[in-house]
Formats: sequence, C-alpha cells, structure tokens
Amino acid sequence: MTKRTKNRCGQIQAYFRREERYEGIQIAFKEHPELKDEVLKAIEETIEETGSKPAVFENNEKAGADPYAYYIEFNDDYDKEGGPFFETLLRKLGIEKCSE
Repeated sequence: MTKRTKNRCGQIQAYFRREERYEGIQIAFKEHPELKDEVLKAIEETIEETGSKPAVFENNEKAGADPYAYYIEFNDDYDKEGGPFFETLLRKLGIEKCSE
C-alpha cells in the first residue's frame, strides 16, 4: 500500500543547489515550526531506506534556537546518490517543486 502525503507546498519549502560533484537541499519550515518533527523523521527514514550518508545540518536564527530548516548535502557525489535521495525525501514530504 502506498502511503500518500498531502501536498506541503507553501508549508515546507525546498531550495536545491548543485555544482560539479556537490548537491544540497534546504528544507525550510520557518512559518510552520510544528512540522519540524515531520521533516526530521522524513530525513531519517530516507537515510535508512537509501543507505545514503549525507551531511545534515540544522539551520536556526541564533545559537540555541530551534531549527527552522534542515540542510542536507552530498559532497564529492561521484555516484550521484543525491538525486534519488532528494526525490525520495521530497515525495515523503509532499513537495512537488523546488526553488533554486
């Protein structure tokens, strides 16, 4: 059975960045801090499902504050793990389009 996630566009934003062998995505939920646990759970599930080991950073406005976004990046991504990882993560979060 396929798990359906409602469309979170407008509640969660995804900002994608790519360079030669680098891919990164910021998943921001600043206007909806109640989604923090859902975002973190989706990241953790995607890491477990894909076996990927991206770097994951919290973004917050000041030291000790709750995060308003997570940044996930793949450095020296020779095997192109980032693309499938990000697609899976975005699908879990119900995000259909990224901002660049």
